[in-house]
Amino acid sequence: MCDGCTRRQFLGSSAGALGAGLFAAKYLRAGSSEADRPTEPMPKVRICAILTGQPMTGRHWSLCEGDVPVLHQKLAQIEEKLGNIEFVIGHADNAAEAAPLLEQAGPDAPVLAINVGMWALQNVMKLVMEQQRPTVVFASPGTGHDWMYPFRWQRRGAPVTLMPSSDDQELERAARLLRVGPMLRQSRVLLVLPARGTTAACDPDLVKEKLGVDVIALPPERFDERFEAVDDAAAEAEAQRWIEEARQVVEPTQDDVLRAARASLAMDQIIDEERAQAIAVGGCMGWLKRGFPCLGFTRLRDRGIPAVCEGDMDSLWTMLMFQYAFDLPGFQGNNYFDTAKNACWTAHCTGALKMDGTDGQPAPYLLRGHSEIGNDGAVPEVLYRIGQEITRAKLVNLEHLLISTGKIIEVPEKSIRACRTQLCSQVKDAEQMVLNWGGGVLDHTEDAMTLLHRVVYYGDHSSSIRHLGRLMNIQVIEEG
Repeated sequence: MCDGCTRRQFLGSSAGALGAGLFAAKYLRAGSSEADRPTEPMPKVRICAILTGQPMTGRHWSLCEGDVPVLHQKLAQIEEKLGNIEFVIGHADNAAEAAPLLEQAGPDAPVLAINVGMWALQNVMKLVMEQQRPTVVFASPGTGHDWMYPFRWQRRGAPVTLMPSSDDQELERAARLLRVGPMLRQSRVLLVLPARGTTAACDPDLVKEKLGVDVIALPPERFDERFEAVDDAAAEAEAQRWIEEARQVVEPTQDDVLRAARASLAMDQIIDEERAQAIAVGGCMGWLKRGFPCLGFTRLRDRGIPAVCEGDMDSLWTMLMFQYAFDLPGFQGNNYFDTAKNACWTAHCTGALKMDGTDGQPAPYLLRGHSEIGNDGAVPEVLYRIGQEITRAKLVNLEHLLISTGKIIEVPEKSIRACRTQLCSQVKDAEQMVLNWGGGVLDHTEDAMTLLHRVVYYGDHSSSIRHLGRLMNIQVIEEG
């Protein structure tokens, strides 16, 4: 991060003090009456699937009558595959017919409008837009001219996007994106202060207003209690698993790995107790004595639970949104450039192993000491997949999504400088990306971490992110 200073010193400035001071009193507290833990798992998200227009036989601007049962079957398959959504399906040609469907789906339900025949969409969408429901319009080629209108509505402020495609797999993509908002509004995230990042991202009132998420502050003493209570045999088994599955153990001692494993199990316990969907830990560098959380972050991300270090709330919101949209973990890290290779590097001392999702194969890794505190502790050096397309992203100020794409061209076999886990990706134009870093929306801050961090995902998700931005009224900015 910088020569001659520790990360704690480096980040102890400007925005880094937000969580500890300005907003600390606003956070809900674990164990308080208003932060009581939910007793049931997160319920399924209801999506109102409205088939607009009439199917016809013969040659018309519409689907054929036989296409409608196929649509119903496809929606049922999507429900079964995703597992956490349910469709309320019906036909409507106008607002009066759409009203009972919307009422049945509930006030929080987004809309999937499937264009079946010509001109009904506009009549149905009048009511949908009055209710400000996020909507994906799916329009197969030849089903009419209604495709011309959704982006006009979006430019006027409606949370609407359009998928004009012959590929019915787009219906699954639509469902994934539509569930993001309702799932955020049911989410609880845990925070060990201080929170860091942009002012809006650290303000729990603004987070609740924009995303609907409850932020629950946890005192560090809670971790100390759980750390001491971890079963010795369970900690030893977890440590042994890390050691046995590693390609190589370089610096860490058995005790380093054991303490990190104990910290990991303590975090697991608290996540489960609080029924939380994500966690951010500020002041990570103070965790050395109790055991670094880096291995625990890896395990949580592999379980589908976003976990961020350094209290980076902008990265946390990015990871939570994209977990719901794509069922993928992210690699939060520092970034730097090599214009000679037209490349951008991302590096950090923790990273998910299962970047393809919870059911994917884990990446190989080494066990290393933390690179910025004299090689103490135990952290993973994950060897990510060369040739893999990636997306870098970060939600900042709760208003802008910075994105870029690339392809991994280099991963050190054993990193010798900077943070342990590293990937180098070829980008469209590295020089231009350097100039446009932050997209003009981070010029208000000088805080290094806020400027530096991005989250990397396997796959090119730029199209889906633009759709998501329209649904959530978030401006998408391409950095490079």
